[in-house]
Amino acid sequence: MKKVYLRALVDTDKCIGDRICENMCPSGAIVMIDKKAQVDESKCVACFRCSEVCGEDAIRYVPLDEPRILGVDPAQVDQDRLRELCRRAHLDPDETICMCTLMPAKEVAAAILLGAKTPEEVVLMTGVRSGCALYCISPVLRLLRASGADMSPPAGYNWYPSAVSLWDVTDEVARKYPQYRFEEDLKVYSDTGGIDSMLSRLKGGSNAK
Repeated sequence: MKKVYLRALVDTDKCIGDRICENMCPSGAIVMIDKKAQVDESKCVACFRCSEVCGEDAIRYVPLDEPRILGVDPAQVDQDRLRELCRRAHLDPDETICMCTLMPAKEVAAAILLGAKTPEEVVLMTGVRSGCALYCISPVLRLLRASGADMSPPAGYNWYPSAVSLWDVTDEVARKYPQYRFEEDLKVYSDTGGIDSMLSRLKGGSNAK
């Protein structure tokens, strides 16, 4: 969940229309009109990315008349479908995937099950990626791909589709460094019973063995 108090405002006299802010906006709030950036107030999540990347100092933030709350209650969706989507994305539902908002994977998964089909739609429903907007794009994309959505990035967009994890280690690398036991770990994590048992032990569940 994210409470939004501010919105971006563009000084069109300073804006040179280089589109950098548009490409960095995680919610799709910025569009170019007559070679000038324009902000859709209803989509701005106050992430500050646009003002940080603008080399012309053309963007500042002003207060909203009324704060907006972004968030999805995971209890709204079928919990079996939610857990299955997270499993396909190799994420634990309670795992924090956005450190800036402390967003758990289950909230993003719920947004997807409720109809979000793009990273921008996920952002607008949940508020994820409204901080640094960098590291959480990978798990968001993983959840969207696991749902069957096409995640081909639009031209110019700065997406980071993969954060190095066990699932991204190639067979070649695993064989080259057998001491790290990549293949053994992958087998454990790929086995539903194995991962459920391990998570139960970590959480102190009653089914721990």
